[in-house]
Amino acid sequence: MKRILFLCAVLLLAAMPARSQSQTRDARSSRLTIGGYGEAMYTRNFYSDAWQRYITPEKYTDDRSHGRFDLPHFVISLGYDFGKGWSLGSEIEFEHGGTESAVELEADETGEYESEIERGGEVALEQAWIQKSIHPAFNLRAGMIIIPVGLTNSHHLPDEFFTGYRQEGENTIFPCTWHEVGIEALGTFGRKNDWKYELLFLPGLDSDRFSTENFIKNGAGSPYEFKIANSYAGAYRLDNSSIKGLRLGISGYYGTSFRNSLTKNKKYEKCRGDVLIGSADFTYKGHNIIARGVFDYAHLNDSAEITAFNKNNMSAASPSSRNAVGSDAIVGSFEIGYDVLPLLGKTDDKCYVFAHYEYYDAMYKVASGVLDYPWVGKHRIAFGINWYPLESIIIKAEYSKRYYVQPYNDEPSVTLGIAFAGFFDRR
Repeated sequence: MKRILFLCAVLLLAAMPARSQSQTRDARSSRLTIGGYGEAMYTRNFYSDAWQRYITPEKYTDDRSHGRFDLPHFVISLGYDFGKGWSLGSEIEFEHGGTESAVELEADETGEYESEIERGGEVALEQAWIQKSIHPAFNLRAGMIIIPVGLTNSHHLPDEFFTGYRQEGENTIFPCTWHEVGIEALGTFGRKNDWKYELLFLPGLDSDRFSTENFIKNGAGSPYEFKIANSYAGAYRLDNSSIKGLRLGISGYYGTSFRNSLTKNKKYEKCRGDVLIGSADFTYKGHNIIARGVFDYAHLNDSAEITAFNKNNMSAASPSSRNAVGSDAIVGSFEIGYDVLPLLGKTDDKCYVFAHYEYYDAMYKVASGVLDYPWVGKHRIAFGINWYPLESIIIKAEYSKRYYVQPYNDEPSVTLGIAFAGFFDRR
């Protein structure tokens, strides 16, 4: 009998560690967050796709339309809470259904085929940071971080804009979604934590990759396996949500860009290429209405010197666009949508009928001696629907049209697509 009791005790003790390990695994899995977002789009463009359409527009007035299928983004988000205030956030992004290298037919000057590399690697690691949560008013984050300048960089999920693609002006002129390796301080404050701030330290942009149509957009990437950090930059964002349904935000950026490259020479020693960005945006949700708007203004010092250097000092193998760069760029955008289904007595799903307008110009101003390209300034209107059969699924349909000054041809198009945004599993 004693032997049997002793054997049972041994077996019980042996079982206890296994049960503890199982509980540990359950506790760890409860800290894991899995989510993501993505879009699949079809667009029919009722205008010419010839690269010469901005050089001799009169020849392409009656060209045939062309269509495109696209997967703009597919993102997997993984988060993990290590405990004691330490957490991990990450996003792995596949753009346009493939890697981050592609061949483009440039419309800027000579119609060259250009191999564009946005960032080294086969996929984009859009976020990968470690955060130490210290207090609601002060936390620290380091790693690959989203730079929250403008509306789109801060709110870029497909349920945060009505149009088929992300807001075109910011997506054309600024890095989007802008992500850099850096350090961030962030937190909330106020009686109801209705103020939120972000302060960031990051590497500067690379002026080698600035361009006529895209201004500073491509300066955030790197064709190398590392990001050059000869010069640095700072960014900030401040949001207030004290008024019910309304969020107001301001954001900005300052950094030098010309020295943040491997290709400089002594002739341009005094060139800095300061980049300054100021932005104000808002989002309103209430009474079956969603409205969003943003105004961005950006200035580039030494744009004439950067233009001259990029056009005259780059080898044919350089990733530089080798064309003129404006000194000032501007974006203004507004959209509003109304959920019409409550009018029909349906509240299980949502269907927003929306209208959208924006104006953007990567050459709003140019320095003396820099050729201005009038077709870079564009007005764009769009209207359509966003139907939510489920909370995380969106069916999008849109008609849009870009308007140009004469003699350039306007560019109408129709876009149909489906998108998702949400958590697959949150244990």
